[in-house]
Amino acid sequence: MSEQAPNRLQRSLMRLDEAPAFMRGFVQNIILRRAVPFTGTAGVQFVSLTPERVEVRLANERRVQNHIGGVHASAMNLLAETATGMVVGMNVRDDCTPLAKELGMAFRKRATGGLKAIATLTPLQREAMQASDKGEVQVQVTLTDDAGVQPVECAFTWAWVPASRPAKN
Repeated sequence: MSEQAPNRLQRSLMRLDEAPAFMRGFVQNIILRRAVPFTGTAGVQFVSLTPERVEVRLANERRVQNHIGGVHASAMNLLAETATGMVVGMNVRDDCTPLAKELGMAFRKRATGGLKAIATLTPLQREAMQASDKGEVQVQVTLTDDAGVQPVECAFTWAWVPASRPAKN
């Protein structure tokens, strides 16, 4: 696979290199939470973002808890959607818009503490996103709690379609 040119989201994140190293994570979270405000409301932390892999975390805090003190199912969904959406967003062409198309969640165990979600794309999936202005991809995502258990199994399908207006650089 040939190296792809960075898209708009990647170029924006590359500008973080201009900030002092100790501030990059903090500034990155501010930028991404402004782009997707609900992630800030819930307290999602953007841990690592590359075109191949995105990791996000969510602490088990009162604002995201259910009635038994665990992370609420909707917050788990937000975490998985955020991870998968960001990895798609890192790869979709500037002239296209990503859209969540389908999700499936199977709750297997009670979560202990906070959660992390890791979403990945294969080289073939990334190539497909660059080769066409329309398509869909099922994004692999794994949610793990603080005890190392996978309390939920998730499947997210994302589509991309031509943007309704020309991309800005």
